[in-house]
Amino acid sequence: MKIQEAVHKRSNAPIRVLQYGEGNFLRAFVDQMIDIANEKGMFDGRVAIVKPIRYGSLDRFDKQDNLYTVVLRGKENGEVVDSSRIITSVAEVIDAEEDYDRYMALAELETLRFVVSNTTEAGIVLDENDHFNGLPETYPGKLTKFLYARYNAFGGAADKGLILLPVELIENNGGKLKECVLALAAVWQLPQTFIDWVNETCIFCSTLVDRIVTGYPKEAAAICEKLGYEDALLDVGEPFALWVIESKQDIRNELPLDKAGLPVIFTDDQRPYRERKVRILNGAHTSTVLAAFLAGKDIVRECMEDPIIAGFMRKVVFDEVIPALPAGATDSEAFAAAVFERFANPFIDHKLLSISLNSVSKWKARCLGSFKDSLAKTGKLPQGLTFSFAALIAFYLGGEINGHEAYPLQDDQAVLTFFENVRKAHNSAENTVLTVAKNADFWGEDLSQIDGFVETVAGYLESILTDGAYKAMEKVQ
Repeated sequence: MKIQEAVHKRSNAPIRVLQYGEGNFLRAFVDQMIDIANEKGMFDGRVAIVKPIRYGSLDRFDKQDNLYTVVLRGKENGEVVDSSRIITSVAEVIDAEEDYDRYMALAELETLRFVVSNTTEAGIVLDENDHFNGLPETYPGKLTKFLYARYNAFGGAADKGLILLPVELIENNGGKLKECVLALAAVWQLPQTFIDWVNETCIFCSTLVDRIVTGYPKEAAAICEKLGYEDALLDVGEPFALWVIESKQDIRNELPLDKAGLPVIFTDDQRPYRERKVRILNGAHTSTVLAAFLAGKDIVRECMEDPIIAGFMRKVVFDEVIPALPAGATDSEAFAAAVFERFANPFIDHKLLSISLNSVSKWKARCLGSFKDSLAKTGKLPQGLTFSFAALIAFYLGGEINGHEAYPLQDDQAVLTFFENVRKAHNSAENTVLTVAKNADFWGEDLSQIDGFVETVAGYLESILTDGAYKAMEKVQ
């Protein structure tokens, strides 16, 4: 049975969304939300997907008439979720290079209003050497030329500007995308009237997205047998989702996804939501997984099933991170509860070593702010976050010193070289901690100047090296 035979009704709504990127995340997040909103009568529109890079084939989309299934699996409100939905919101999928004319013709669509993109963090970059003729190389280049074509097609009409919704995982993604577009317009010497049109009629939103999407699963055959049809575009993710959209202009009536019951928040300042996610979700990972790995665990779910490790993580989040969050980070305890439920997802094996990638910069970005704010608020070193700094040092010292079997360290070469030298010079916990804490290049400041920090971290490090990470964590409860 083909997936086409499993669909009883397909949308014939007009194309209102241009999407740069055909990858798993957008299909299981944005396109899925639009599909639900269409079904509920809240959004009458379909998506035209553009493959913006040379690599990859669209054969699977052609063979399935752009239909595919999103399977959401995990825990939600204490219950196991395993649901499926055939997505009918994608009208067409275009290769921007091989079908350039068809791609550029989308600029002339009266109904087009939104542009969504997920071109990776490296996608929103300015390359002043990008070319205007033909198809530009970079995503900002492609977008600038597309907007210029739309500007010309409608004579600069004020009602034909577009709403840009980049979901790339960089801070202020909308603002940075706009900067790139305006810079390229200047480099390419496009008319000032076009630049004015971009500034006055196009809305560049900064967004924050959150959903784990694992894509095509290894158990696809079993899932397709259960579904009753083959699906080469099968896309698997978790039930949890959050889309925070920041805009200085109110766009919620044009994109009423929240009215369809979808987890979309419109705001004029997304920073509190970003801070909440970084400090709670990402901070929980970074503060716990290195010690948990040294304690013998391999995946996140195993950590949540262990009362000592899960207890440590809860202590960090509920006793140290949440009380010190900046003003505006609302519903933090409910968000944290959802995070722990997601970490226990029985369908996802999230490797601790994968999370350990670049842990030095991650500790600075995810844990240091909470550490300093908690210290300022209570006047005391936050026990769990301080321990996590000791666990980081123990992890980077390597198995030959911390008693664990050998494992790969994944970080920038400068970090690896620094810790290699620390490892060679290691003669006491206190001297090692002092050397690491004083490295302002890592932390943005000399942490050894914090009263009692070096001594306390050294005590935790000595405990990890002597008693093992698990017993050391147990003492922090």
